[in-house]
Amino acid sequence: MTTDQAQQHESTTTAPTTPARPSKRLKRAPSDSELNVIYVVLGDHTITPLYPSLYREEIVGSETASSLYVCEGCFKYTRSGVAYVGHRRFCEYRNEAPGEVIYKDDDYSILEVDGDDHHLFTQNLSLFAKLFIDTKSVCFDVSAFLFYLLISHKPSTTSSSSTSSPVPQIIGFFSKEKLSWDNNNLACILIFPPWQKLGLGQMLMAASYELSKRDGRLGGPERPLSTAGAASYAVYWGRVVGKMLLERPNNKAVDVKEIAKATCMVTEDVIGTLLEMGLAEGGSGKRKDGSVVVDKVVIRKWLEGRRIDVAKDVIDSDGFVEWSEEADSDDEDEEDE
Repeated sequence: MTTDQAQQHESTTTAPTTPARPSKRLKRAPSDSELNVIYVVLGDHTITPLYPSLYREEIVGSETASSLYVCEGCFKYTRSGVAYVGHRRFCEYRNEAPGEVIYKDDDYSILEVDGDDHHLFTQNLSLFAKLFIDTKSVCFDVSAFLFYLLISHKPSTTSSSSTSSPVPQIIGFFSKEKLSWDNNNLACILIFPPWQKLGLGQMLMAASYELSKRDGRLGGPERPLSTAGAASYAVYWGRVVGKMLLERPNNKAVDVKEIAKATCMVTEDVIGTLLEMGLAEGGSGKRKDGSVVVDKVVIRKWLEGRRIDVAKDVIDSDGFVEWSEEADSDDEDEEDE
């Protein structure tokens, strides 16, 4: 699992007419000496992979490939710059990504894509993600997963050309199993490197818990978490638990199950967050019945120490569209009347 890790990369304002290496790249020291792709071109961005790819050998070659071109619309890939430029002009997803809109605000939207319905698209997306997620192992058997695409509508982050208006840009995603016996609401998550360090990983985490809420169940990410993933989730969990507790009366007891129900977090993650905050297991608020006493001084100190602003929501809960099942149910009710 990966989270926001890299610096934002400066992009050009127009799509290249011929493939060329941008003058500025994301510079990172590869963590693996056996990288089989040196850099990847995604739209107007050139990015250095972090991990070896799982692309076919006939694509990357038996030796290290110096470059790989990936379409920012459908994530198809090629080593040919000429083929890449030609494909971008006619890509079926060049103006609109596949899937059903489940969330939309002024700057971003989230689309749900079924791996079974869009097999090739989600395979190519997973292969691209493998360049930045060390632990990602499922790249081809995508039918059992739902993918949630984060789309940017901000002019500064949309891909554009000199002859057309800016188009929405896929800048990240998370996936989850359609059926998880462990109630995992997220399998893997990635914000593409040019858009990291903007808090967008927190936005996708919030979306995964909103989906759990709509499903009427508690949830959490698939384990094990990477070091970076654990750190990001600690921030998210601390934000939602801290915000909930600060809205409660000070010095009043709150049951762990009550916190879990309100946040849709599994109880293990609630307890871990309370431990981290110092409100349980010898902390200031631990009680024998398993509840904790709200200590707003302790909570605020913990949040301020991590620069977490609970007054600012990472996602607008009103931006989620109504489920089609709910709409169908309403229609049936109206017909009965």
